Amino acid sequence: MPPLGIASLVSQDNKSQAERRGAVMGNDARLVGMTWTHMINDGATNYLPGVLPAVLIDAHEPLSLAGSLIAALAIGQALQPLIGWVSDRVGGRSILITGFAMTTVGGALLGETHSLAILIVLLLAIGIGTSLFHPQALAAVRSITNNRRGLRTSFFLVGGELGRGLWPTLASLIVVHLGLGYLWIIGIPGVLTIGFLLRLVPSLTPKRSTTIAKSKTPLSQRVGPLSMLIVYTGLRAFGIFGLVTFIPVLWHVRGESLVAGASVITTILVVGIVGNLGGGHLTDLFGRRAVLVGSAIAVAVLIVPMGYVQGFGVWIIASVLGCVLFMTLSTTILVGQDIYPENPSLGSGIALGLSNAIGAVIVLLIGLFIGRADVHVAFIAMGVASLLSVAPALAFPATLMRQDHHQAH
Repeated sequence: MPPLGIASLVSQDNKSQAERRGAVMGNDARLVGMTWTHMINDGATNYLPGVLPAVLIDAHEPLSLAGSLIAALAIGQALQPLIGWVSDRVGGRSILITGFAMTTVGGALLGETHSLAILIVLLLAIGIGTSLFHPQALAAVRSITNNRRGLRTSFFLVGGELGRGLWPTLASLIVVHLGLGYLWIIGIPGVLTIGFLLRLVPSLTPKRSTTIAKSKTPLSQRVGPLSMLIVYTGLRAFGIFGLVTFIPVLWHVRGESLVAGASVITTILVVGIVGNLGGGHLTDLFGRRAVLVGSAIAVAVLIVPMGYVQGFGVWIIASVLGCVLFMTLSTTILVGQDIYPENPSLGSGIALGLSNAIGAVIVLLIGLFIGRADVHVAFIAMGVASLLSVAPALAFPATLMRQDHHQAH
């Protein structure tokens, strides 16, 4: 029989191991719950492309305003950096829950609007809601992921991609078979989820004494990396928002059905899950720069043919494009958080929200100057933009690009 002291040490060690296993299991459950919430939030926020032609026709507006509606939906995301900073300061989870409620209600009411002015106001409210949701949600996920952060962050982002991918086709099916007035069905999952958010979402500790000015890293040293991040993610967001805007318009011009156009968007976004998870894993293995540059070049090659190819080839290109388009999502978010390690919600907001707003504004400008017959030019513009994003990817400091590579080894 072992001495009492040794037995006590063994007992304490077994207890600590059990506690660690329990904590991991609890964090895994929370990560799954956060991923589900992300799917519902982004689904309610981003189903508009699937019914875009029908919404414009119902409001008696031309298809040339498609870019304006997408811009109205996304422009509110420019608030994410500010909301992220506030989220870090106040902590908790109330900002996240408020944003989720706004997107749920806004998404449910979208089919009840029949004038362009009210529609734009509602879209702006939805965009602000998702801006409230994302920074605190990403910071919460970071707080429960202590290892393999790139892969686990990608897992959370998968929820958003599923929502963005599946909901456009779901909404188009509702409109085709039931009518615009039944889009309230979209809000049902969100209403059911709100009651569980207090259990799912970890409460963040407020960082009341932390400000950007008191950071150990001078602001002047962040300007370069931050500028590169904004340019890269803004151009990538232009590609994403451009595809979900101009594919429905192109399909409508070709005389294709509403569901067919929405299903192409679904293919790009849902298959993008493979790219998201794969990109997070490749980032952990090989570092960030290889993933950023490789994605930019691949998107530039694939996105232009999407405006010209018809038939079965469309689905092949859409599948591969979805993979390479989203493989940098977790990488850029982690870069943003590493630029502002003392304000991770602020870094996430810049990498995700501000870039989405910039991409949406570019889509708005392109849409205003491109007519129905020239919609193919938009795909060329997206290809050029993706190729240009190689430059900021190469300009990132080596310390930001190699961090995950060192961690993996």
